Amino acid sequence: MATTSSPSGTARPSRLALWAGLAIALTAVNLRTAVTGFTPLLAIIGSDLGFGTALAGLLGTVPAASFGVFGFLAPVVTRRFGLERTAAVALGLTALSLLIRALSPTPFVLVLSTVLALAGIGAANVVIVPLVKAWFADRLALATSLYLILMQAGQFIAPLIAVPVAEATTWRFSVGVWAGPVAVAALVWLILTVRLPADHHAPTPTAVSGARLRIGRSSTAWGLVVLFAMVSLSNYGIVTWVPAVLTDAGGSATLGGTMVALYSAWGMLAALVVPQFATRMANPFVVVVACSVVLVVGYLGLLLSPLEGTLIWVCALGIGVSTFPLCMTLINRRTRTPQSASAVSGFVQGIGYGLACFGPISLGLLREATGAWTIPLLTLAATVIPGVIAGWFACRPRFVEDSAPR
Repeated sequence: MATTSSPSGTARPSRLALWAGLAIALTAVNLRTAVTGFTPLLAIIGSDLGFGTALAGLLGTVPAASFGVFGFLAPVVTRRFGLERTAAVALGLTALSLLIRALSPTPFVLVLSTVLALAGIGAANVVIVPLVKAWFADRLALATSLYLILMQAGQFIAPLIAVPVAEATTWRFSVGVWAGPVAVAALVWLILTVRLPADHHAPTPTAVSGARLRIGRSSTAWGLVVLFAMVSLSNYGIVTWVPAVLTDAGGSATLGGTMVALYSAWGMLAALVVPQFATRMANPFVVVVACSVVLVVGYLGLLLSPLEGTLIWVCALGIGVSTFPLCMTLINRRTRTPQSASAVSGFVQGIGYGLACFGPISLGLLREATGAWTIPLLTLAATVIPGVIAGWFACRPRFVEDSAPR
């Protein structure tokens, strides 16, 4: 029987790799639907539950904050329980919380259930990176591209159908429908966990030593943190507020949802192309520079002509955030083992999302304070400067372990 490399470093039957591949694929599809299928409905939900722009900004901040806090904690859990078990529990929590969110009678319950749902997604964000490295190390570029494409597909489909489904049924059904696919992903991880050998989750010497990495001493890791934080700030700023930018300029809610979907669709192309560049180029810094230039074009276009060139500006934003798949690829490329990748993934996503979480609510407050989107959009454009500087450190061809002694 054919075998493959497993997270524990031993040979496992290929059927387990098939289960792992299916579980990774299902997880990837559901990594963004709870966010992008929700933000286009904020105005509708706010009208029903009685909240305005300030709480909408808070809800836009919750994804990055939850991803940061629970992403940072995820490696601690995985060292104890293993990558697969962590994924199963995290996605189970998300599925249950999405159902509660759909039934929310008050804004408080809506916020609380959103935090819990995205806590699970935050942990899943972190573990999927080392899971790809652990199960498919010999096909890293292909596996990374596939999971990122599927993630972007979910991110694309959710906002595209969110408003039409809500108008045809209710916003509660439109929000709650995503609990089903997440529950399926959790079930597949559970099945894989049961099928794995009993010693699969036992800590290995490599895992133990990997846990002692002093990642904070690595300039490569910090470069990834800041680059990831800047692209995440842009991403959540765009997903949360581009619909509002367009509606304030006279566009419709449907246009806002459609443009978020278009923005996400470009991520699918980036997910296909960028990991291939990142695994073939010794130093992919040119990708960071090119993306930064295009991102600035998108922001300035929305500022100067939001409705006349909308397609062009949104496409530019979609291309500009292609440093996200670059970061995901570099986490695996700049680490030697799945255990190190897990630690670096939690470090980068935990701190990165933690910094990015201030984006949506700060942008909303700037909009309320100034009465226009000029300052918020210029602020977003300015984030490319620290992103480019950090990208130079992140892209240098060196391993985190080499500059993060134990």
